[in-house]
Amino acid sequence: MRAISRRASLLSLSGLVLALSSMLLFLYLNSGSEQTQTYNESRDLIRQLKQQDAVWENEMLKARVAISHDYDPLVTPLKEMKRLWTRFDSQETEQGRNDSAQWRDAHDGFLAALGEKARLVEQFKSHNALLRNSLAFLPAAEDGIQTRLNKVPDPRRQEVHVFATDTYDLLLSALEFAQVTSADKAAEIEVGLGDLAVNVQNLPSEFQTPVNLLSSHVALILREQPIVNRLLEDIETIPVAERLDTITSLLDRDQQEVEKNDRRYHLYTLWLSGLLMLSVVGLAALLVRSFSEVRRVNNALQASNEVLEQRVEDRTRELKNAQSELFSAARHAGMAEIATNVLHNVGNVLNSVNTSSNLIAQTLRSSKTHGLGKAMQMFNEHSGELGQFLTQDPKGRLLPGYLNQLTEAITHEQREIVAELERMSKSVDHIKEVVATQQSYAGAKSLPEPLSVNDLIEDALRMNAGALSRHQVNVVRDFDELPQVMGDRHRMLLILINLISNAKYAMSGQGNEHRTMTLRTRIIEGGFLEMSVLDEGEGIAPENLQKIFAHGFTTRKDGHGFGLHSCALAAIEMNGQLTAHSDGPGLGALFTLRIPLTAVTEPA
Repeated sequence: MRAISRRASLLSLSGLVLALSSMLLFLYLNSGSEQTQTYNESRDLIRQLKQQDAVWENEMLKARVAISHDYDPLVTPLKEMKRLWTRFDSQETEQGRNDSAQWRDAHDGFLAALGEKARLVEQFKSHNALLRNSLAFLPAAEDGIQTRLNKVPDPRRQEVHVFATDTYDLLLSALEFAQVTSADKAAEIEVGLGDLAVNVQNLPSEFQTPVNLLSSHVALILREQPIVNRLLEDIETIPVAERLDTITSLLDRDQQEVEKNDRRYHLYTLWLSGLLMLSVVGLAALLVRSFSEVRRVNNALQASNEVLEQRVEDRTRELKNAQSELFSAARHAGMAEIATNVLHNVGNVLNSVNTSSNLIAQTLRSSKTHGLGKAMQMFNEHSGELGQFLTQDPKGRLLPGYLNQLTEAITHEQREIVAELERMSKSVDHIKEVVATQQSYAGAKSLPEPLSVNDLIEDALRMNAGALSRHQVNVVRDFDELPQVMGDRHRMLLILINLISNAKYAMSGQGNEHRTMTLRTRIIEGGFLEMSVLDEGEGIAPENLQKIFAHGFTTRKDGHGFGLHSCALAAIEMNGQLTAHSDGPGLGALFTLRIPLTAVTEPA
């Protein structure tokens, strides 16, 4: 009970410490330090916006008084103000201020004022450009008229002098109107334009064009100067700075609220820190009291651990003994599997040996050597009169021809017996290699040698010739012209003999129907040699295709499931692959061996 009570107290104090720490973390994360930094950045952006607005107004004033004829400075402040406002607006969006109605009104008011001011500035640029061009042209127009007046003859000099005075007065009035725009000055210019239009009629024709040009520019100044003045007045009345001041006031109000919350959070933090310290002290006291209990439990655990280690050692010793027995059983099982594979593969070749031995026995039983014995008996009966017997006796005269024919027959029999003995020798050699191949699992090596693949298939067919003949299987050869390749003769022969034998068995249950087995060789892309055996037998069910090469699996009643398994292993050892395909029961099967052209069997 004491341990349970101590554990409950420890958990309670730990939970309290965790709760207080979480609350302190919450207060820290919600403190106004980050908001204060954002406030300072926002105030700085507002200050920069006010500076750019002042620069904007200064550039408009320069353009009005013709200090600057470059209007690019009128565009630059606007671009900079839009960029600064984008930064400011993104900060305020992150702070969530844009959600309030006051902030939305202040933002919308500033954007509206900025847009209206930009629109009026564009109008000002257009009208002011026309006005400045006309004012700049006035001196040139006056000089052109004065040049023509100097060329007037003396009789008309007094009349021309009056005209020149009126023209000069009109020019001065237009310049004064550009500086001080008033209705009286506008009326005076209109009167001057009327007098100029009347007086030019009395002057030579060459005065018409410069005077009309001067009049049009003075009229344009009279029209554009009031428009420019009105636009400047409208621009000055747009409250861009006032809108920025409103936003500044809102920022100040929000910052005051943040500082107020900060002071409250600091007070809460102080209280919680005190509670956290008291909780940590209590937790430390509980831990100190629990230390002795933990040490006692550790001593008990150590004693139990020593007992457990002894039991583990005993159990490990038992497991090692059982593992040794399992290794021995697995070794015997592997040896049994190898022996089974050897017997199965040797059995396939023994069929060919049996066929050859039967042919040799049949040849010997029907041998022509019996006739040689009879001929020698006749020689012995007439040994005393052999010459007369061979020349005069009818049977004696036939005996030399009979001996010649007998010699040829015996020679033919010997050739057949020698050929069958060679086939039997090859089969026996293959039996020895099958055994040697199976010994590769115990560490033996099989060396590659130059091979003629098509001849190797013919050897496999000869070893199955008797069975193929008995089952009336027609063999179709579809061989490509192949170069010699380096390979393992007996592993390839083992695979081919098994595939041909299996194909023969697959077609053995078809009664008297036509049986055809097709053997094909070719070289495919990627440098692979492909050998395939196609039969028209009973086929393979789809569910059996995945396990056709598994050890012990067979669909034949008298089968053992070792042949295809050993063939698949031999293909892998030659860095190749043996595959099977069938469209279903009754539709035949196709077995394909694919190995690299430069395949060299690796040590097993």
